[in-house]
Amino acid sequence: MYKSRIDLPDNTRKAMIALLNARLADTLALRMATKQAHWNVKGPNFIALHEMFDQMHTRISGYVDEIAERAVTLGGVVDGTAAAANNSKLDPYPPAITAQEEHLKALADRIAAYGKLAREAIDSADEAGDKDTADLFTAISRQMDMDLWFLEAHLQ
Repeated sequence: MYKSRIDLPDNTRKAMIALLNARLADTLALRMATKQAHWNVKGPNFIALHEMFDQMHTRISGYVDEIAERAVTLGGVVDGTAAAANNSKLDPYPPAITAQEEHLKALADRIAAYGKLAREAIDSADEAGDKDTADLFTAISRQMDMDLWFLEAHLQ
């Protein structure tokens, strides 16, 4: 960890860097899952889902950058390689599915799990006294809940 004038204690910064790297792995995996769905979805609602999945991918790509930059801001080093996604707590995305309902269910499961991890990160950051990291995950959690709503609306 490099030195910084940020007024958080070193142990808080170290804990938050570890937390951010863990959630970065999940975010990388989720980003790849949304693009997998975008490329492979088939069915009567193809264009609507194709575009929705791409919009989700764009938002999640922004979270990749925000999470990584927060970890570096705190003095850390991030692992943003494709291999880092292997450390994700999310279930691997099934690569062979094409049916729109299967993609909707697979993404809904992963976005729900990711939202839960984001809320846990909010609590961890709050407990550590890092309100900025908590705020980052609050924004992510709020958007993931909305994205989950969009997915679930297609399944009802």
